[in-house]
Amino acid sequence: MPQPREGGSPVPGAQGLPAARPADAPAGLADRYGRRATDMRLSLTDKCNLRCTYCMPAEGLEWLAKQAVMSAEEIVRIVRVGVDLLGVRELRLTGGEPLVRADLVSIIAALRKAHPELPISMTTNGVGLDKKAAALKAAGLTRINVSLDSLHEETFADLTRRPFLDRVLAGVDAAWAAGLGPVKLNAVLMRGINDAESPSLLAWALDRGYELRFIEQMPLDADHGWTRRNMITAAEIRDLLSADYLLSPDPRVRDGAPAERFEVRRRVAGSADPHGPVLGTVGIIASVTEPFCSDCRRTRITAEGKIMSCLFSREEFDLLGLLRDGASDQELAERWQDAMWVKPRAHGMDHVGLDAPDFVQPDRSMSAIGG
Repeated sequence: MPQPREGGSPVPGAQGLPAARPADAPAGLADRYGRRATDMRLSLTDKCNLRCTYCMPAEGLEWLAKQAVMSAEEIVRIVRVGVDLLGVRELRLTGGEPLVRADLVSIIAALRKAHPELPISMTTNGVGLDKKAAALKAAGLTRINVSLDSLHEETFADLTRRPFLDRVLAGVDAAWAAGLGPVKLNAVLMRGINDAESPSLLAWALDRGYELRFIEQMPLDADHGWTRRNMITAAEIRDLLSADYLLSPDPRVRDGAPAERFEVRRRVAGSADPHGPVLGTVGIIASVTEPFCSDCRRTRITAEGKIMSCLFSREEFDLLGLLRDGASDQELAERWQDAMWVKPRAHGMDHVGLDAPDFVQPDRSMSAIGG
């Protein structure tokens, strides 16, 4: 079980730079607790065409100026530094909503040309994916994650503040047809809104061969209205699913993945055999109540090129500014290593009360960080 942060997050040194990393520190994106980041999450934009209640206010947010966001060339260079110099082995493109970038396909093509063997995935809300899935696959995208919190039009519209369910479902089908599999679906359950829908959502995913992952709502909403009391916990999710399904631990090694995976079997009333055929798997990402900080392997770059060592960090370190000032690849790598060295042991949310009174929420919402 991960331990609470000791004394809070490390304090940056002079001029906003991290405290000095020792000369004998391990290679790559290592931290003080023996972890090494190999999974890079890179945000292409802070903009989004939905207004999900657990992420954004209804009126949206003030978007970054175009010149503040990494260009395609800058993205390719930063990824090259991560892969060639720092041991990054997986890349996830995020947002905001990455599909709103007009140059998305060309970015993926350039990344694939530079790194023929690199797994490149993308997280999207799926709006417009039906028109781009085939091109994304041809450009070199490996697979895709799509956010889908409800299959009911009214509930979907309530959660996202947009009537776009049909577009999202079309995007999911197009991703599957294009070969962007395994297609993974991300669902955030909200108490009294879509939590009762969880078994039917799982049934729908299993019938189509998609892998559903339920995600605990995290304190990353722009309205800062999250409370632990209102959150649907991983234990509750398992209970909701158990009415219709038997869940057993997936025998495959988790290997640093954020989702704990379970094999799914149909529960048959009165059956003496609890071991029917496996219908598929379901994942639960329990960042709040069952955190996996001790095996975290992620490093994050925001759309404006800031390094975040943890999704819940309140400290950020500027990589893009250094790049634009003419830094060499080695200097960029060293800044990145310094920033990751001070990664906190854990986010600490599992050690606070129901309403998390002593947890300080990051200033950024999820859309502005890039999950």
